[in-house]
Amino acid sequence: MNFPATRLRRLRRTAAMRSLVRETHLHPGALIYPLFICPGEGVRKEINSMPGVFNLSIDEAIKEAEQCAALGLGGLLLFGLPAEKDEQGSGAWADDGIVQQALRELKRNRALDSLVMIADVCLCEYTSHGHCGVVARDGDHYHIENDSSAALIAKTAASLAAAGADIVAPSDMMDGRVDAIRQALDFSGHEETPILSYASKFASAFYGPFREAADSAPQFGDRRSYQMDGANLREAMREIDQDIAEGADMLLMKPAMPYLDVIREARTRYDLPLGAYQVSGEYSMLHAAFQRGWLEPERAMMESLLSIRRAGADFIVTYFAKDAAKLLR
Repeated sequence: MNFPATRLRRLRRTAAMRSLVRETHLHPGALIYPLFICPGEGVRKEINSMPGVFNLSIDEAIKEAEQCAALGLGGLLLFGLPAEKDEQGSGAWADDGIVQQALRELKRNRALDSLVMIADVCLCEYTSHGHCGVVARDGDHYHIENDSSAALIAKTAASLAAAGADIVAPSDMMDGRVDAIRQALDFSGHEETPILSYASKFASAFYGPFREAADSAPQFGDRRSYQMDGANLREAMREIDQDIAEGADMLLMKPAMPYLDVIREARTRYDLPLGAYQVSGEYSMLHAAFQRGWLEPERAMMESLLSIRRAGADFIVTYFAKDAAKLLR
């Protein structure tokens, strides 16, 4: 290329020209909206740290889901806030668990047939201690048991599939949980239910607002012994290799923007459907800037989503899903 024969600005001259040659595209069907389901009726409680995001009773969640379907979103990712918690998180796999109830009601609504119902599979929202697995204590010391936790995670996945989940998405980061889930699903007659594995979930500071939304903050310690160290890209690829070997059908990277290099590396290496979760901290920090007038909301929102898509994500879980879909439509 040489100037002046080559002028790259020629293809940027008008909005129509820029649209014609645009390399990366967003569409509503590639956006997944998280919902936080809580007990009660008529409950719509805004989450302080996440403007525009709510804890919703099932009746209100159905209204929200109808909006999402009308906007052409690809699906919903469901999290539960149980009325009671215990050491093992038994509400996660109960037939009358809050997400199980929500799934049955959502699936009865034919207006929602266009939405893929994805059920997050973890114990942290359901355990009294807030960890993602079974806690073993020895005096003042504790550790999270892997194999017994994976067994409960698998039991939870089978329960959610029975309630109507189209996809189960384990987010606990226990070793071997994908294999345990696949066996549990197949044994219970849900061999066609796919597993969307949070294959490389990092122990991140960007989860803070979610823990308020889901009431899932650990009551002691942290999750660094089972979630990944943010410094390790090569280890992330090993995690993904292992999950694929165990039967994962899809992959989900979490968080998104601080780990775009991980998304890109995964996209280069693997041909499975690949998603990324633009997590609560990413959403909340952008909203904080919006509220102070530091960033243009629509442009910054769309730029953040395009960066994730450009890195290689086929679909994006984001709290901006509805707002983005309105612009895209």
